[in-house]
Amino acid sequence: MADDYEDFGDDAPSKSELKRRMTALQELGETLTRLSDRQLERIPLIDPQLIQAIAETKAINSNSARRRHMQFIGKLMRNIDPAPIEAALDSLYREQRESADRFHRLEQLRDEVLAQGLKGIEQVVTRWPQADRQHLRQLVLQHQRESARNQPPAASRKLFRYLRELEESSGG
Repeated sequence: MADDYEDFGDDAPSKSELKRRMTALQELGETLTRLSDRQLERIPLIDPQLIQAIAETKAINSNSARRRHMQFIGKLMRNIDPAPIEAALDSLYREQRESADRFHRLEQLRDEVLAQGLKGIEQVVTRWPQADRQHLRQLVLQHQRESARNQPPAASRKLFRYLRELEESSGG
């Protein structure tokens, strides 16, 4: 009788493992439903039924209907290879993180320039030799006047935009 169970071996995944895989696919499908249409275009989805199901999700307001629909998307996801989708999502998220990091670095540079005053302009000119020193000087002085008068930080925003233009024109 013990020999009857030897035929199955450890090759077949357990019921728990199958459930974990199905849940992971459903979560991947749910991630896809949260993407914008533009982001979704960058994801390699082959199954037109899956594409349609993801699009339909945006129109569902009822929680129970949404849950059932997510289970349906999870079922559709079982028929496709999730690796290319996961790779595309990783790439998309990496680009978003890099963009946010660039934004924060520029904010930090702007804050340093404004804190140092006219001496801070040298940081920008050293990094971007094509920078307009006179324009930077005007922005720093305008910021100082705005700060002294407790006015909104218009010059700070202008400086940030100018730094972003400099970075984009230099290719990164």
